[in-house]
Amino acid sequence: MKDTTFGPKGWTPDRLGSLKGKTYLITGTTAGAGFQATRILLSKGAKVVMLNRNADKSIAAIKTLKDTFGANAEVSFVRMDLSDLASVRAAAEEVKRTVPRIDALICNAAIAQVPTQQLTVDGFESQLGTNHYGHFLLCGMLFDRIQESAGRIVVVSSLGYNMGIKTIQFDDMNWDKNYSANAVYSQSKLAQMMFAYELQDRLKATDSRVEVYVCHPGASATSLISTSGGLFTRVTWWMMSKTPMVQSAEKGAYPEVMCATEDGLAQRALYGPTGWLQTGGPVGKGTLNPHAYDKPVMEKLWTVSEKATGFHWEI
Repeated sequence: MKDTTFGPKGWTPDRLGSLKGKTYLITGTTAGAGFQATRILLSKGAKVVMLNRNADKSIAAIKTLKDTFGANAEVSFVRMDLSDLASVRAAAEEVKRTVPRIDALICNAAIAQVPTQQLTVDGFESQLGTNHYGHFLLCGMLFDRIQESAGRIVVVSSLGYNMGIKTIQFDDMNWDKNYSANAVYSQSKLAQMMFAYELQDRLKATDSRVEVYVCHPGASATSLISTSGGLFTRVTWWMMSKTPMVQSAEKGAYPEVMCATEDGLAQRALYGPTGWLQTGGPVGKGTLNPHAYDKPVMEKLWTVSEKATGFHWEI
């Protein structure tokens, strides 16, 4: 049943009032949906702190944004490589020193369809290590700051969670025996969703006012595939992106901006486009399949993630 909460056109940035005084942290903002989310939030007077691994691209993005919104636009960046836990820790400490308020942390950055098995510097399969473990640690280290402003954590997942094995391969988390670019990407995005839903459950048992939301961009013309996918995947995606099947990166940013700002959303939900196969169309509440919140798997993944990252959540 299609979500009609926001009318026939779905959620759009037209619903946003002034965001002056609000601060948003977003991972992966030099291009694609992350850049567009930054642009939308700045247009409403918000402050945005970008967390990116590439300093040169971050500086160029800030210049573009200040050219658009003026020299006083409150946008800055902290260097962070999600695939390197030491880098995540250092970035989180810098944020704690320099960013007094976090209204939402948007976990937007990801790598996808890495063609052959790659390991992070910490020894994890690269897609799981970057997309899930990096964000798990970042959210944990910044949680107290988010809590102080009754803020939000927004996890940007993917419809890919519905592909692959639809659970976590605990006996071989690095996929040493059966590596497959798509299946492992699916696993990493499922892991991100399970982290979010398990965090919701844990927060329910406390007096925390932090809200946790999960969304996906649908099929959007972002740089995700082109930066980490293999040649065949990149060419196929480039051809698809020239068709009406793929929407703009700006529209791909709507779900994460909505989850960071809109009141009255359901937490145990998946937000994104609600049109054909949920790849495009009006943004609202989509279909969430139950394997994404399989409780025993979520609990085990949480324990495995704490051990992998060396970070214990105090909730």
